[in-house]
Amino acid sequence: MRKAERPDADVVVVGAGAAGLACTADLVRAGLRVVLLEAGDAAGGRMRTDRVHGFTVDRGFQVLNTSYPQVKHRLELRALRLRPFTPGVLVHTGSGLRRFTDPTRRLRQSGDLLPGRLAPGRDLAALALLSARDVLTPVTRMKARPDATTLAALTGARFTPGFVETFFRPFLSGVFLEDRLDTSARFFHLVWRSLLRGTACLPAAGIGAVPDQLASRLPPGVLRTGAPVAALTAAGVTLADDRGELTARTVVVATGLRAAARLLPGLDVPGARTVTTLYHAAGRSPLAEPTLVVDARRRFLNTCVLTELHPGYSGDGRALVSTSVLGSPDPAGEAAVRAALGEVYGTDTTDWEPVHRVTVHDALPAMPPPLRLSRTTRFAAGRYVCGDHRATGSLQGALASGTRAAREVLADLRGHPPAPPRDDA
Repeated sequence: MRKAERPDADVVVVGAGAAGLACTADLVRAGLRVVLLEAGDAAGGRMRTDRVHGFTVDRGFQVLNTSYPQVKHRLELRALRLRPFTPGVLVHTGSGLRRFTDPTRRLRQSGDLLPGRLAPGRDLAALALLSARDVLTPVTRMKARPDATTLAALTGARFTPGFVETFFRPFLSGVFLEDRLDTSARFFHLVWRSLLRGTACLPAAGIGAVPDQLASRLPPGVLRTGAPVAALTAAGVTLADDRGELTARTVVVATGLRAAARLLPGLDVPGARTVTTLYHAAGRSPLAEPTLVVDARRRFLNTCVLTELHPGYSGDGRALVSTSVLGSPDPAGEAAVRAALGEVYGTDTTDWEPVHRVTVHDALPAMPPPLRLSRTTRFAAGRYVCGDHRATGSLQGALASGTRAAREVLADLRGHPPAPPRDDA
């Protein structure tokens, strides 16, 4: 009797974004033969950085939060040479810029938190109570709370409509990539907790340094770039452009949600949010600090001067300004954004040079309530799916989903059920 041929790999992972990299690392560590296929020219998925006209620009505005458990577990943060943003944000209101900051970190800059400036005393008291609860409550209890929309949660926390419109809606629109605040309150509380516990940063080389570091730790030959997958087969996967088949007993789909739905017909995927980031070069910096700015009139999601964070993002000494907006604006919309930036920064923006524009169509999954913060990655026998669309729309969610996929694959191959997911996975 003829012996069956050995498959090309024990596991094929499709997609080298954060989830795929985490899954692959754990499977390799467990001793499996793994091939990680990436359609693009490098690992990273949506976490990529480009050099455009001498400027370092990410594919959409992104930040790294140092409080994420998976980030602390998987990354050597010192090697990333992180550049921190100023704690808090500047809110542009009818009275100009008002600073919203954590007084436990920047007491001298917290004057706008005095009653009557940014908000009435009632809102500040509600904010202090909300923050204390989210920082001190164990994650397991936060996950067990009944879910609702973020707007309903803020109303229930007794914030006034004025404070919601002045601060929460413009700020959270940039976090959720939607401005109705219909994202899960469960996710909001986890985000708020992470903001209070961690520091928002960017690597000196851009956000792409994160997946680059994860990919660099894989053994040679595991990651194959420029290898798009056309379909899953009974024996493994078929590569696009008639490149043949790669056989494996197990396949993990770690792509974005649209590609995952194509490769796994019948997969239930959420809607997605679209965001566009505009990069401009200015002769001089319009704001002498690395602080995120939001607009109470919501003419854009957020803006910041990236070269205040790290001068190396510019190759010619000019300031690099990043501004994100919902959707994909037309030329008239871009002109309106530039005019709004002139008002917000208090400067003439007519001579700002457009450097780059990035539209990300599946930037975040929609996360309406009730939100399941972690879902099984099992799809069918020998077929798994992971990514932030299976958890939460964040780097933490993507890494945790990849972690869970590896755990479930190993449990199934070894013939026993996996342990329940931890709070950080």
